[in-house]
Amino acid sequence: MTDDPPHDAPTDPYASGPRGISDAARALAARCEPLVNETARRMSHDSFARIPGYPDLPVDVKDLEIAATARHGLRQFVQRVQTPYDASRDPHEAEGDPYGTDDAYALFRERAAQRAEEGMPLPVLLRSHVLGAYVLWEMLHEVAGPGEEAALAELSGLLLRVQEGVVGAVTEAYLQQQAFLDEERREELRSVVRGLLDGSLPPNAASVRGLGLDGGGLVLCLRGPQSAPTAGTVGSTVAERRREGRLQTTLDRGFGTRVLTLFEDGGGYAVVPGRGAGGPPEVPAGLADRLRRAWAGEVRAAIVSVAAAGDVPDAARTAAEIVRVAAASGLPPGLHRIEDVLFEFHLAHDSEAGPLIAAVLDPLARRPELVETLRTYLDCNLDRRSTAHLLGLHPNTVDNRIARVTQLTGLDLAVPRSAAVALCALLLREWTTR
Repeated sequence: MTDDPPHDAPTDPYASGPRGISDAARALAARCEPLVNETARRMSHDSFARIPGYPDLPVDVKDLEIAATARHGLRQFVQRVQTPYDASRDPHEAEGDPYGTDDAYALFRERAAQRAEEGMPLPVLLRSHVLGAYVLWEMLHEVAGPGEEAALAELSGLLLRVQEGVVGAVTEAYLQQQAFLDEERREELRSVVRGLLDGSLPPNAASVRGLGLDGGGLVLCLRGPQSAPTAGTVGSTVAERRREGRLQTTLDRGFGTRVLTLFEDGGGYAVVPGRGAGGPPEVPAGLADRLRRAWAGEVRAAIVSVAAAGDVPDAARTAAEIVRVAAASGLPPGLHRIEDVLFEFHLAHDSEAGPLIAAVLDPLARRPELVETLRTYLDCNLDRRSTAHLLGLHPNTVDNRIARVTQLTGLDLAVPRSAAVALCALLLREWTTR
């Protein structure tokens, strides 16, 4: 039999003896406790002043909150060292963290979140904690007398262990709060952009005036491949956010400014602030290819200029219509302006004549090969040989099919007016099926 504890028994970091804090170390810590208030004051007034940016902090933050946090940290260390180990207090102590994971770090976490909300840079915050640990070590060193070298080394090792936990807790709390604030700001901006696009937000609203659209800008409508049917799953959500991040970066870098965006599955909108008196920004070369790579698929982007923020809603609707018309007209994916689809855009808008023109091709409804031949024939400027080559047919077959189209519809494609009617009818039928 042996009096040694089982091999897997929790290690007591505070108990007397070789496995815990020695009595000499506890005694040294006890002599430091009366110095806590003065040391904390020295930290917040003198020691931290060497940290870049710290002197610029508000006086109440330095004299009240930071000083109080320093007192808390110093007193917690010297008192915790003196407190006998209790396994029921926090099992994490047995894992080498003398502060545990929750209550002991609560104030550090709370203050870190406050500093993040106030905009204190994380390096300043972390340097203050690391420097604070050094000042605590200095206090231990000054109090230690001859023959207490071992006790000082023991407390120094414990201080390093404690500092690891404190820095981890502070960093985690700061980054969590910063992420929350960033998402909050992004959502506020998305709400502003949404109101700007749909016209629900007055152009003279304070949130709009700060967007930089006084000198005009550009409105882009983006459309690309939609997500897979697994949309809504965690994996698809992550993929969508990554894609949106790539698109945002591509637009920001391409235009050299922060672009306002509102993305959705399958597309979205972007508003590019102008250059003041310089007018709308220039569209960067190769933007279509960059967007395609960012989307990882073919992208259509329509671009419309605006003179002021009040023009954005109409421009957004026009851009969306340009994308729809360009796709229905068979234009390849890429950048589109209204000049690229002027004729088709005009035809696409509702009118009483539209359905009548489209009905001209009703006799071909059950003859898809005739419709395909007609479309290709018109695209090839009525060239029978080019049409035959593209369709893999003999030129005589093309002649026969075009003659059949004329017979069924009454359109003589050799007459310019009939060819124009046939083209209009094809376009209108394409749009009504999309």
